[in-house]
Amino acid sequence: MKIAAIIPTYQRPKDLERCLEAFKRQTRPVDQLFVTVRDTDAETWTFLQSYNAELLPLQALIVKVPGVVAAMNCGLDAATGDIIAFTDDDAAPHADWLERIETYFLKDEKIGGVGGRDWQYVGTEIKEVGERKVVGQMRWHGMVIGNHHLGVGEPQEVYVLKGVNMSFRRDAIAELRFDERMRGTGAQVHFELAFSLRLKQAGWKIIFDPKVAVDHFPAQRFDEDLREKFSAIALENQVHNETLALLDYLSPIRRIVFLLVATIISFLKWLQLLPREGVLSNEKFLASLRGRWQGVQTWNQGRK
Repeated sequence: MKIAAIIPTYQRPKDLERCLEAFKRQTRPVDQLFVTVRDTDAETWTFLQSYNAELLPLQALIVKVPGVVAAMNCGLDAATGDIIAFTDDDAAPHADWLERIETYFLKDEKIGGVGGRDWQYVGTEIKEVGERKVVGQMRWHGMVIGNHHLGVGEPQEVYVLKGVNMSFRRDAIAELRFDERMRGTGAQVHFELAFSLRLKQAGWKIIFDPKVAVDHFPAQRFDEDLREKFSAIALENQVHNETLALLDYLSPIRRIVFLLVATIISFLKWLQLLPREGVLSNEKFLASLRGRWQGVQTWNQGRK
């Protein structure tokens, strides 16, 4: 099979270099390698002009719209592989990443998506120690369980893959694009949830295998989502995107249950955080409610 890999990047040339070097070490060479770069990102363009790609089939694509969704769709439009794989510029796929991915797609024609664990590091230290066997699942009431960075055990069918480590059969996603309704000017959290659920809805299998692994060095973001620092706008966007993705997927009854359960959980989190965070807990609770309501509004607009 022909494999195309897509790496969205923005102002992180050192991270991008580490990622590209990891592709040089793949036991199964990539057939197409696209880096999507913002037109305003002079630092990355300068790096790419001097980077020694050696035998990598590297192509840089210009993106003129902010956000990861536009970057991913730009890569999708250019890729012609039978398998289309995605990773982040701050990740380094293990040497057998593409080889393991291809094996799954060759083995079962009903598999539409394959992904695996992202081993998260701060420097040389594991960011969060732990193991979870339940990964990428969704409960009946709509709550999603991630744990992709802690996944262990045997391969399993899942509902959602993580953007830093995911691949798809081209035939399965021929009519799909990453949802441009996702909010945010950079990370656009939960874009992969919306995409994975549409694939699941179409009847394709999605596989998580912890051995299909990448090393992930979560780097600085250049948008409202600053990872470790609270931003009301970032939380609103995150909750909006989650709500939109789930309302698109769930049945009418499950939509109602999801909204009720999500609101109750937000309220309980507020009560839990209030004694130690005070006013900040109020801001988080209100941002969550606003994001949930905005997600419902966006979903309703799409039905008209």
